[in-house]
Amino acid sequence: MQRKKLPIGIQTFSEIREDDYYYVDKTALACQLAQNGKAYFLSRPRRFGKSLLISTFAELFAGNQPLFQGLAAEQQWDWSKQHPVIRISFAEGVVQSAEAVQKRIQEILENQAQTAGLVYRTETIVGRFIELIQKLHQQSQQKVVVLVDEYDKPILDNLANLEQARAIRDELRNFYSVIKGQDALLRFVFLTGVSKFSKVSLFSGLNHLNDITLDGRYSALCGYTDADLDEVFAAELEGLDRAEVRHWYNGYNWLGESVYNPFDLLLLFQKRDFRNYWFETGTPTFLIDLLRQRQTFTPELANLIAMEALISRFDVDDMPVEALMFQTGYLTIADHFKMGALTEFTLKYPNYEVQASLNALLLEVLMGHPSLPQPLMGPLYRLLLKGDLDGLKNLIHSLFASIPYEWQRSTPIANYEGYYASVFYSYFAALGLDIRLEDITNKERIDMTVLFNQQVFLFEFKVVEEVPEGKALEQLQKKGYAEKYRALKQPIYLLGIEFSKTERQLVAFEVEKL
Repeated sequence: MQRKKLPIGIQTFSEIREDDYYYVDKTALACQLAQNGKAYFLSRPRRFGKSLLISTFAELFAGNQPLFQGLAAEQQWDWSKQHPVIRISFAEGVVQSAEAVQKRIQEILENQAQTAGLVYRTETIVGRFIELIQKLHQQSQQKVVVLVDEYDKPILDNLANLEQARAIRDELRNFYSVIKGQDALLRFVFLTGVSKFSKVSLFSGLNHLNDITLDGRYSALCGYTDADLDEVFAAELEGLDRAEVRHWYNGYNWLGESVYNPFDLLLLFQKRDFRNYWFETGTPTFLIDLLRQRQTFTPELANLIAMEALISRFDVDDMPVEALMFQTGYLTIADHFKMGALTEFTLKYPNYEVQASLNALLLEVLMGHPSLPQPLMGPLYRLLLKGDLDGLKNLIHSLFASIPYEWQRSTPIANYEGYYASVFYSYFAALGLDIRLEDITNKERIDMTVLFNQQVFLFEFKVVEEVPEGKALEQLQKKGYAEKYRALKQPIYLLGIEFSKTERQLVAFEVEKL
């Protein structure tokens, strides 16, 4: 199969089509949306192809048929009509005040007017946006299309300064209110971004938007499916372990077909090396700070239960951890359960990349310094590989002993009983190991199974007041968790670990081999 150029960082539909880059055809879904509705909202994490989707809609409504030759839209779209398109994007640069947002919007509106050969009579942002829509409609005698890319980025860039973020939010709310007011002149509206701000806070006037974020029919609207890899990237998969590709990068789900992050796969195909490409592009500092401030129990992140209203709600003054992590792509949907009018979601890490990378970063925060956990990661992996339990005991002791006493005493999260269990769990999760959590309802301890190198390690981690109680191993024995793994016919190790909250050190490490 002939290989093509990889569209790394290219978000312009025309460039991809004209320069013969790989393209995963999403135009059937785009046509379906445009033909069956009018105003939509979509939330997806960064680098998922949202800008490319916006560009695709722009070319569809502009009637650029040659770009769609051989694609689903070629036969499905009505090419006899062309609509004027207003494109608004906040993807470029960082604005740090409401005044800067105003200036950026003025630049966007001025550029749109110059392209259409129009001159404004009004000075205000709202007035010019209304005028642009009306004049484009008069000029073309067709209804107008409004496409907004990264609608929320100015707010997200300023979450570290809540007062500033509120001012920017209010400025954008005023601007977006024009869309509802000019509804009669609009043919199609599509807004996309990372977060889903509540309608009350940002979209108070846009109650007509159809939110397709959790519509299973459009789960694969952005991102690559397994079928896309087979049909489009077959030549690039040669020499790569397909199961490993899936393990590292697949798993994002919005109640439909699971997808890969395109950025990860394109860089994998180019570099031929498995790495955390998406994660390295920038984990927001405010997310990590929020997890620390909220004293997040890290084992819960692997199997988090939340109601739909919680993960779908976000505002500057109300940022649930569950919503933030789901919307930014660090957690995804594992399962859901309908309960009358309510829906309960089970969230999980989407894949190996996110689990390992996020826990490595969290471990640095939990231990008080980015350099502390790194020297211990390699030894942990090697000890598990060999099944060296004496060495493991010494390493875990070194892990907790390396946490500065003054940092523990001065940091609020260190007083939280789940802190020690969080450090222990994230230490193993940072390696991306196959971890099964049995019981995390009691934050003073975790029951954790690690399957690695044809061995089964069953951990009971317990926090005691001062002296060892010898109950961790006893609890493992009584619960019989090992029974479910006997069919594997692999060595099974029971490890009872006790940590003293008073002494801040390991006080018991008991082992039994079954």
